[in-house]
Parts: sequence; structure tokens; C-alpha cells
Amino acid sequence: MALLLRVTVACGAVLALVTVRGQAANPTTEAFGRNEIVPDLIDVAPEQTIKITYPQSEVEVSLGNQLTPTQVKARPKLCWEVEPSALYTLLMADPDAPSRSNPEMRSWKHWLVGNIPGADVDAGDVLADYVGSGPPQGTGLHRYVFLVYKQPSRIVFNETVLSSRNPNRGKWNPAEFVKEYELGVPVAGNFYQAQYDDYVPELYATFTDTA
Repeated sequence: MALLLRVTVACGAVLALVTVRGQAANPTTEAFGRNEIVPDLIDVAPEQTIKITYPQSEVEVSLGNQLTPTQVKARPKLCWEVEPSALYTLLMADPDAPSRSNPEMRSWKHWLVGNIPGADVDAGDVLADYVGSGPPQGTGLHRYVFLVYKQPSRIVFNETVLSSRNPNRGKWNPAEFVKEYELGVPVAGNFYQAQYDDYVPELYATFTDTA
């Protein structure tokens, strides 16, 4: 069987795709399908992987690896391949709220930023400030999914802006959001899994803005 190795460089990292019999085995697309993010959250998987690191805890998101709420409590750094002058929307969602077996609160909005110039998330419009993982005790592993969409142009978002203290984020439908703002399919994505640890009650205690 012939194998061809194609290597590209993005965000300072070397990315490799193995081609088998002329067909590229895309690791991002394969992981999204194998972990049922397609179809639980989106219909089409992204092909590009977002490079996501948590500097405070020195961990990296890697297509479904297990992290802890303690490790992801601070906002991460993200990088993806960008087009010159393009604007992007970033979202992070948990489709397993309150549990993967009973996702009646699907999806929980963890982070939402629009009008991002390139991959400079700090320069975008924050629609929902970052909130780390807080899976309830006894609910097993949750999937925490990051998706990036290329915008057709600058968007005036008609969304209630949520601070990190506001927990009113459940039953959010990313597909409807994407359709409303004509974002198309995601250009990049990544995800990790996490379950309850002792930091979760501390996170819940910060939810003081319930308006």
C-alpha cells in the first residue's frame, strides 16, 4: 500500500496528513465523526485543526484528549490558518449538558466571539465571555467543542452579551446561530473531554450575574 506524507506548517506547528491510495486521512474530520460531534453538534466537520493551549496549566487540546476543569479554567490561546483581511467567528459549546446520555440542555454556550481579525481573538467582539468546563458530578465525560467560521463580512450581531458570571447559557443552538448569520461550515475545530473535579463548585460560585 502506497503512503504519501504531506507536511504543512501552521501556528508554528508541523501538521502532517497521511495519504492512502490518493485519499487524505484528515485527523480532524475523522475525530469529529468518531466522537459523534457530527451529527450531535454540527452536520459537517472542519478539516483544519485549531491549535489550542492553556498557558496557565501548560496543557493542549488534542482532538478529544481528556483534560480537567482545573486545567481549563483560564481562557486558552488559539491559532488557526487565516486568510488575509478575513474576519472569523469563534464558538465553544458543550453538547452534553447536563450529560451525554441526557442532553436536555444541549448546547451550553461556553464562549462566543465574532468579528475576529485573523486569529486575534482578543481583538474580536465578545458575545459570551469564556467559561471553563463545569460538568455536574456523576455525569461522566462531556465534549467541549471549539469551532471557527469564516465570516462573509463584518457582522452586527443581535445577541445578548454574557459575562463570565452569567450562567444563562443552556439550550443554545449553534446551528441556528450559524444559519442566522450565514456563516456556512466551520473552517477549523478542535475539542477535549472533561468530567467533574473539585474545581467545579468554585466555578459555580462565580455565577453571580443571573439577569
